[in-house]
Amino acid sequence: MAKKVMRKLGRGKGAGATQKNNQKPVNMSLNDMFERFMLYKKTEGLAKDTIESYYTTYRWFREYLGSDLERDEITLDVFRDYIDFMLNEKGISPVTANVRIRTMRTFIRYCYLENYIDFPIHERFKPLKTKQDTLESFTPQEVKKLLSLVDESTYTGFRDKVIIYILLDTLVRCRELINMKRENVDLQTGAIKLEASDTKTKKSRIVPLSARTIRVLKEYMDETEDFGSEWLLVTYEGEQMANNTIRYRLTELGEKAGLTNKRVSPHTFRHTGSLFYIMNGGDPFSLQKILGHSDMSMVRKYIQMTDDTVKRQHNTFSPLKSVFN
Repeated sequence: MAKKVMRKLGRGKGAGATQKNNQKPVNMSLNDMFERFMLYKKTEGLAKDTIESYYTTYRWFREYLGSDLERDEITLDVFRDYIDFMLNEKGISPVTANVRIRTMRTFIRYCYLENYIDFPIHERFKPLKTKQDTLESFTPQEVKKLLSLVDESTYTGFRDKVIIYILLDTLVRCRELINMKRENVDLQTGAIKLEASDTKTKKSRIVPLSARTIRVLKEYMDETEDFGSEWLLVTYEGEQMANNTIRYRLTELGEKAGLTNKRVSPHTFRHTGSLFYIMNGGDPFSLQKILGHSDMSMVRKYIQMTDDTVKRQHNTFSPLKSVFN
């Protein structure tokens, strides 16, 4: 009779399990632990924006605390009270609170695994449940209105137009946009190469350009050639544009257009372009490649449609058309 093989449940060594450090606990304050955590994070090759977001999130937490915490003061109640403070005193939305909660959970999990704290506190405070709302996007009419308010007679105005065209056509993130280099723009083939160091996934990718964007971009590149800058999008002085400058310019344009009910941001253009891509007949698999997502579930979030959009699509592609046309 064959011997029954008994296997332990769970993941063992070599199967992706994270092992807890069982050395003698080190007596450090929460600030000291965070500094150790950030030293570790910097060895992971994370983007500068990601590193800064860790510092920002911890600064908000420290402002709530008002002081440092000793090892024995780091308890579950501290984090539960912080969540209550964000929601009920600061009026922060659950979606925004979840960004902070996830970051703090990552930090506290690290502290537990390194044996800085005794208990897996991170397992007891989790992200809040939120409704799966349709991601915000513009209508074609709203995009046209934004473009109509651009003053192309000025350098900054024409640059705003170029930025909107690139955002909507290539679906890139803001960080990817400001790090585009002139040498990586190929107007002949109609594509821009995003270097691995500049993408969220740390993988290089090629984003295609439509003929309309190529024409606008060629004019802009000819106009800025004398700056001698390696960067595609530059200031008056030929310096690389800042993330905040692009966001400010788009927000200002949105206010002029009266779009007070929507956030006019690079990410809204990313959502909008993804939705338009599918509505114009694009497939989700090529969209996934353009967006640079490894998980199709993220693509699904980008192409959520409103009820009105679904209705229009159904009128165009109703299955009955195959029967009666």
